[in-house]
Amino acid sequence: MKDVGILVMGHGSSLPFNKELVETLAQMIGNNNDFGPIRTAYLNMNQPDIPAGLKSFQGTGVKKIIALPIFLANGVHTRQDIPHELGVDPEKRRGVLNIWGDEVEIICAEPLGVDECIASLATKRAKESLK
Repeated sequence: MKDVGILVMGHGSSLPFNKELVETLAQMIGNNNDFGPIRTAYLNMNQPDIPAGLKSFQGTGVKKIIALPIFLANGVHTRQDIPHELGVDPEKRRGVLNIWGDEVEIICAEPLGVDECIASLATKRAKESLK
């Protein structure tokens, strides 16, 4: 899957915490997978924005880019804003774009959602708050 890149997407913020979190998660994802290049992008405020994030794959040889929102649940951003910024059909959540002279398939992954690992993390954070 080295020809599949991942664009880790955060909301963005005027405060540094969101960008630091997204960058750190992107590094962790890159350390623990068989995918090709991992890049980051932000919907608001931070750089690179989503179009620049897509362009950052130029010259990497990727044939597909998975747009991975670091959001907990679906909402306006994941269902409308992000697909619009990616230039893909919001219903199909995928499309083919000519980003740098080659056609590249863009696939929107679902938000993190409900998962046992999220519940475990929430429990961990609750216990940490008691210390």
